[in-house]
Amino acid sequence: MEKGRIIFLNGVTSAGKTSIVEAIQERDDVFFYVVANDLFQEMVGEKYLCENYWKYLSEVIIMMYHTAKLYSDMGKNVLIDGILVEREEITPHYEQLVEILKNNPLDLVEVYCPLDVCRERNIIRGDRYEGQSDEQHELMAKNIAYKLSVDTSLYSAAECADRIINELFQRKTDEGVS
Repeated sequence: MEKGRIIFLNGVTSAGKTSIVEAIQERDDVFFYVVANDLFQEMVGEKYLCENYWKYLSEVIIMMYHTAKLYSDMGKNVLIDGILVEREEITPHYEQLVEILKNNPLDLVEVYCPLDVCRERNIIRGDRYEGQSDEQHELMAKNIAYKLSVDTSLYSAAECADRIINELFQRKTDEGVS
């Protein structure tokens, strides 16, 4: 069985990852299951997150990667809506992701947005605090081998989704993989 594609959308909060996920799911030409940091974080009780946020979050993030691998192994395409951070509890995060998914078709996409725009979006959302994107930016893993970068301050979520699908799926077709 051919493995499903895994596309990891990496970026700070309010960069536009979830909006891109929603735009991709509106498409008729490709279907993806979605795993997301926020969804997996909800699997941990609030009590435990308050006691030791990074311990429990790091465990559930690794489980999220194994879940994506399982879907891919079953021939299903997967979108990961997440952020690769480096903290003591999860370091080396990026390397763990690559190791877990080493035998699966993985494309990492940088979802970029200037931090001042993210701050404004955080305020508008109301479920994030203003400087949350700045804090995450400081924790983000460095030297990630991205296949593609999209800037949500310049393009709509639908335009970013189109670019991701067109470039990544066209690239695989050009390389002889459909």
